Amino acid sequence: MDLLLVEDKDSFRRVLSQALAGSVWSVRAVPDPQEALRALIEQPYHVLVTDLRLPGMSGLELIRRARQVRPGVRVVLMSAFAEPKDIVEAMRLGADDFLAKPFDLGAFLALLDRLAALVGAPAPDLAEPWIDHSPAMQVLDAALGKAATTRLPVLFRGSPGSGRTRAARRLHSLRHPSSPFLSVPAASLGPGGPEPQMLRMLRGGSLYLAELDQVSLDSVEALVHAMGSEAGLGLDWMAGTAPGSQLPGPLQGRLGTLELSIPSLRERREDILALALGFLDRVARQEGRPVPWLERSAERQLLDYAWPGQVRELEAVLSRSLRSEQGHAIREIPGLGLGSQVPLSLPWPAPGALDAMLRVGMKEVEAQLLRRALEQQAGDLPRTAEALGLTARVLGQRLRDHGISLEDEGKTPSRKAP
Repeated sequence: MDLLLVEDKDSFRRVLSQALAGSVWSVRAVPDPQEALRALIEQPYHVLVTDLRLPGMSGLELIRRARQVRPGVRVVLMSAFAEPKDIVEAMRLGADDFLAKPFDLGAFLALLDRLAALVGAPAPDLAEPWIDHSPAMQVLDAALGKAATTRLPVLFRGSPGSGRTRAARRLHSLRHPSSPFLSVPAASLGPGGPEPQMLRMLRGGSLYLAELDQVSLDSVEALVHAMGSEAGLGLDWMAGTAPGSQLPGPLQGRLGTLELSIPSLRERREDILALALGFLDRVARQEGRPVPWLERSAERQLLDYAWPGQVRELEAVLSRSLRSEQGHAIREIPGLGLGSQVPLSLPWPAPGALDAMLRVGMKEVEAQLLRRALEQQAGDLPRTAEALGLTARVLGQRLRDHGISLEDEGKTPSRKAP
């Protein structure tokens, strides 16, 4: 895991760097906040540890700018001089914790261990909207509330793109909101099943197996064994699958105890505009631009369309519309249902060195190509992998690198990043 350390005092910077030598952290230590911002633009970091008082820029200003460049970065502020208002402001800007200098190195390492678990399997965003204006979604939400009072494994059945992973995150948030949550494509599991280290990291949290009907037969026995192991019993298990799909017998016994159906977008038309507005608001704010509104003509397009690609297609269509329309209103949804006829549309990277801007641009191109391929294959991981000339395992890793979920791939991830 990558950690960016910003500390202007050479001796203390060396002490912290040496304390992390040989750990899971790959550390880049810099004395200057401007250099830190350049480093964040060049590559993503999992954690930023910064002092409050820095030359040319305060640690608070650095946090603010860092969160604009890398919204998903975890942040620790440290200082010997911070006042309560500084700590409050740091938390408001998204800092995860504060360390008062001088601090014990053991406490520092323990804090990073906690952040490592959250980086590897972050808890769902409690601010993530749950839209249930429709009767079908209200029925589902009531069922999730009942399921939250148990620790039973839950199987979510629904069409690809309907929001099975979102429902799993909802259930996780109702059960234990501050604990880690991880979604893993079932097809990416090897013969050994889930890694024991991953299961230990998720202790007290939840593991969601996406597209369980695509799991390879040679990993079924290992998966069943993992669920009954000591590490597996320390977390909650969930999975998603298509309606009517048959699970292997051993998995049916483990994950078929409680099944919940996810309604298609056609069954929840009362939610379409609310979903659209919520997505536009979230992505526009992430990109630092005014939130556009939908004209009546655009609203009618959204309501009249059949949405074979479910919520995933809705978000993919709106993402393209947002990038093609720079004004304050979206009057028409271009390319609705036209698939590959819609051209790539890339946001401008932050100004900087050409090589750095090219890296950012190419990463965005890869993310859009992956989303489009998933959309064309209706979220089927093996078929998408075959179409792209990749193995399911490699594709799963690429999706995780970009923060793309099989269920929510239309959602623009926090640019850290499914």
